[in-house]
Amino acid sequence: MSRTIGQLWREAVEAARTNPAYLVEGPDGWREVSWGEAARAVHEIANGLLARGVRKGDAFGILAQTTLEWALFDFALARIGAVGAAIYANSSPKDCGYILEHSDAVGVLVEDEEQRAKVADIGLAHVIAFSELDALRADGREHAAAHPGALAEAEAQVGEDDLFTFIYTSGTTGPPKACMIRHRNYYEMAGCVDHVEEFAIADDTMLLYLPLAHNFGRLMHLLGAHTGYTTAFCPDPLRVAEAIPAVRPTLLPSVPRLYEKVHTGVSAQFEQVRGPRRRLLDWALAVGRRASELRQRGESLPTGLALQHRVADRLVYSKVKKRLGGRLRLGISGGAPLAKEIAEFFHSIDILIVEGWGLTECTTAASVNRPNHFRFGTVGPALPGFEVRTDEDGELLIRSPTVFAGYYKDEEATRGVLDDEGWLRSGDLGAIDEDGFIRITDRKKDILVTAGGKNVAPQNLENALKTVPVISQALVVGDRRPYVAALITVDPSVADGLPQAEVEKRIQKAVDEVNAELSRFEQIKRFVVLPRDFSAEEGEVTPTLKLKRRVCAEHFASEIEQLYST
Repeated sequence: MSRTIGQLWREAVEAARTNPAYLVEGPDGWREVSWGEAARAVHEIANGLLARGVRKGDAFGILAQTTLEWALFDFALARIGAVGAAIYANSSPKDCGYILEHSDAVGVLVEDEEQRAKVADIGLAHVIAFSELDALRADGREHAAAHPGALAEAEAQVGEDDLFTFIYTSGTTGPPKACMIRHRNYYEMAGCVDHVEEFAIADDTMLLYLPLAHNFGRLMHLLGAHTGYTTAFCPDPLRVAEAIPAVRPTLLPSVPRLYEKVHTGVSAQFEQVRGPRRRLLDWALAVGRRASELRQRGESLPTGLALQHRVADRLVYSKVKKRLGGRLRLGISGGAPLAKEIAEFFHSIDILIVEGWGLTECTTAASVNRPNHFRFGTVGPALPGFEVRTDEDGELLIRSPTVFAGYYKDEEATRGVLDDEGWLRSGDLGAIDEDGFIRITDRKKDILVTAGGKNVAPQNLENALKTVPVISQALVVGDRRPYVAALITVDPSVADGLPQAEVEKRIQKAVDEVNAELSRFEQIKRFVVLPRDFSAEEGEVTPTLKLKRRVCAEHFASEIEQLYST
């Protein structure tokens, strides 16, 4: 059997599943899309592309939000052997042009006229808008009638070592690089879930808002076809809070920012509770913490504690769970580090969030905590079939069937991360404990070296600060400086209405508490509260909401200099 994405899709269609394949929001609410309906669309789009001359090896861009059209077009490209070149929906015309030209794309699927305008000057052979997909499908039906064996012949030419997609790195340091991901890479990645008990099951409903141009979102879309769960698309990340109560997901993959914001809101509400309700809340949280400690050790709850936990769930936890739809079975966090304190907080109110780790170059994930085997503050053990070890300097190395084919048109960069034995340099520093759990220290390139020669990992400090409700973001600085300092932004939902002095008092308290656990050279000596948050519009965060340190430092250079002025 050939491990191709076309094969993965055929297996999904042939499984004769009765649950919906997808949920799509429309003017009249959420509509179910059956596996049969999706299969017809993919078949017709694939034939339509063949009718228009798109062939194996042709790169084809997709410039759109996370939508059903995106997903079905992706499968259609895979079936004919064309190579998807995904572009983030909020990309500038310059960035769109770079990806389409660098990938040698012959065409692009665009969501609307606004996106079409971004690629108008590139001179592509094919520019197809969502509104024109019906016409493409009609071409496909005609082509299939005239050439009934054409699609099967095209699929037969696609091998597992052929390229499935280019995924462009976020470009936190310079232009993005195109990771060449083969069909077998993603097929194996999706298959890993079969060996991770209760991670994703056919009965799940997953809310997907993650960008499909990112490897995390792409995997969850492909995993739905492999596993059989229902995928509900939320194109606008700002509308996740509206979509959750309607979809009521059981599975929620997310970057940490969503969980951080929920944590901030819930913590702020908890702080306001007084009187008898305060005593009830404190009791429920204490019960939750005791239950969490036992579950983390893999132990069952004693009868008395189990009864108390059910009561606490009915009176307290269920109110918070309702914010996440009321039936969330598992939260998945990836793309950036999740603070241990936030994972522990959610688990104390009976919401399990498992954190994973990986990178685009290994086709998404290399490790993940399991629903029945987890350790907060780690990214879990290596996935089945993966080898992970540390190099002499602490860098984590990965070897697996999912490691990419290299960077397109950049052999030198490929040699820099991939050796002759198949070991991939992750760029992350970390450690592996005796039970196999992996703990990430920081990005190797982000380590600060103070003027005194001391190495400081900024990520841990930033994560600790972000657990405080009033703090939205934190950027720790101090490379080649005499001490460590921080740029801090505040969360307006918490800070609005508070005197500035009170806001700074709370931040100072948070900084003092973080410093109490650190060696002197790691401690944050000074901080400044910025007038606004870091934003994607200003180019300061990646599409997965990781800070672009260099850009942030450039934009707030004067504030940084003030931190070091005498």
